Amino acid sequence: MRQRRRVDQLVSAGGVVYRIKNGSVQVMICGRNSPPIWGLPKGTPDRGETRQQAALREVREETGLEVEIDEFIDSIEYWFVRSSDGVRCHKTVFFFLMLATGGDISLHDKEFDTVWWSPVDEAQKILSYE
Repeated sequence: MRQRRRVDQLVSAGGVVYRIKNGSVQVMICGRNSPPIWGLPKGTPDRGETRQQAALREVREETGLEVEIDEFIDSIEYWFVRSSDGVRCHKTVFFFLMLATGGDISLHDKEFDTVWWSPVDEAQKILSYE
């Protein structure tokens, strides 16, 4: 009889942050140098936080921006094996469309090495994941 492996169900929330500059839409992307990766700001809800609250907090921490939620976009799901303990994980990430209303990207936390505004078409080419 095969033994069932443990599976952790994980949830994150984040945002596609946009602004309109000179008539063009730009989105915020976040990058790490090692390993090299470009992504969107997201993270795990704290105890008692709603997905919306977690998304707002994570975006603020990871980008330095103040934002407001326009609407829910969609969720994505993926599987991975956590390197620290070998546990198989199923993760769902909930993304919200967010308008930047203030803040400063120089105030982003250390989770990413750089955050910057990109035209939408360029961001789609740069992001590490579809």
